Amino acid sequence: MIDKILFTLKKNHYTWSPFFLRLIIGFGFITHGWAKLSRGPEGFGKLLTQIHIPFPEAIAWICTMLELSGGVAIVLGVFVSIAAIPLIGIMLVAMFSIHIHYGFSSVKTIGLTPQGPVFGPIGYEINLLYIVGLVSLILTGAGIFSVDAWLARAKNKSIKEPAC
Repeated sequence: MIDKILFTLKKNHYTWSPFFLRLIIGFGFITHGWAKLSRGPEGFGKLLTQIHIPFPEAIAWICTMLELSGGVAIVLGVFVSIAAIPLIGIMLVAMFSIHIHYGFSSVKTIGLTPQGPVFGPIGYEINLLYIVGLVSLILTGAGIFSVDAWLARAKNKSIKEPAC
């Protein structure tokens, strides 16, 4: 029995890979969007003002809502290819406006205190990981356990059924 399950998992690994990517990428965007929303997007708007982004208050709300709704769409596998595009845009803007100045590494230990390590500003490594993960989902599709897969199956089923 277990051998059969493992064989099925190995045989269908290409459908499982997007599932795991969707979970972590979507959760990451939901977490970041929720953090902005719970603190008030106005605080994020102040950061956008400092880096000279036009219409910072509106952009702060748009980014917050895109991260939340896009993250949910990615986790559920709903229109993943469409949802990924604005999320890639957000990551590119963050990377080139903020993180690029701090180099590649996302972990920079700059000191050690009795309470633990002190970390410096993060580089663009995580932005690239999110972007590559989203591009991978665009190329491979949402995989199993997704609304996209369910819609594709329903569409294929309706095409195969003869009309009366």
